[in-house]
Amino acid sequence: MPRAIPARSATPLKQIRPARARADAADGGTTQRIVDAITTAIVERRLMPGTKLAEQKIADLFKVSRTLVRQALNQLSRDKLITLEPARGARVAMPSVDEARQVFEVRHMIEAALVRRAAGALDAAQLAALRAHLAAAQEAVLRTDVTGRTRLLADFHVVLARMLGNEVLAELLADLVSRSSLISLMYQSAHSAEHSFEEHVAIVDALERRDARAAVRLMQSHLRSVERNLQLDPRVPDLAGARPAHA
Repeated sequence: MPRAIPARSATPLKQIRPARARADAADGGTTQRIVDAITTAIVERRLMPGTKLAEQKIADLFKVSRTLVRQALNQLSRDKLITLEPARGARVAMPSVDEARQVFEVRHMIEAALVRRAAGALDAAQLAALRAHLAAAQEAVLRTDVTGRTRLLADFHVVLARMLGNEVLAELLADLVSRSSLISLMYQSAHSAEHSFEEHVAIVDALERRDARAAVRLMQSHLRSVERNLQLDPRVPDLAGARPAHA
């Protein structure tokens, strides 16, 4: 009859598995931190289309292994924010004019439905939160905070989507907004930023009146305005723009 395995032999397995799980979670968190930082740098136009993303430089910036950097770059490639090519490595994507039109066409369809629903769904607290977001954006515009105003003006669309409680919609729109940043103005003047801010105010005014038709019309006009100002001529890129703010 086989000898029974002592109960204590199971103890090491219980210790090892949680440790591996913690390591996997830590690696995943680090990878996501790199993805988020590079995405933010792209949205804020600190990393311009065509910027070369050297694995070792990114690893040095974030103080991580090249394996984790490679995982982050693969995720960014799936999100269409960068391109990965044999022998050339990774670069911030440079969308074609056709792709630009397609991205904005999708945004028109999604955001028209978004504001139509929001006009009848947002409560007083959510409208107040939108007003607070607008106030922060206005402050950034007035002090010519290019990074801050770019982030806040882009986030307006995602914040609005998240208020409807549909996280899938919010994530989809966040991806589209990030891709739009690659094909929108390479440098946004104070005047154009102020104009975008004013259009956002008008949209919130319509939402507060629960005027769905006006909200849709204003959102579509806003997106057309952004699209008209496309300028696919980036400034000289700099990988250091991906450095996290706290680094």
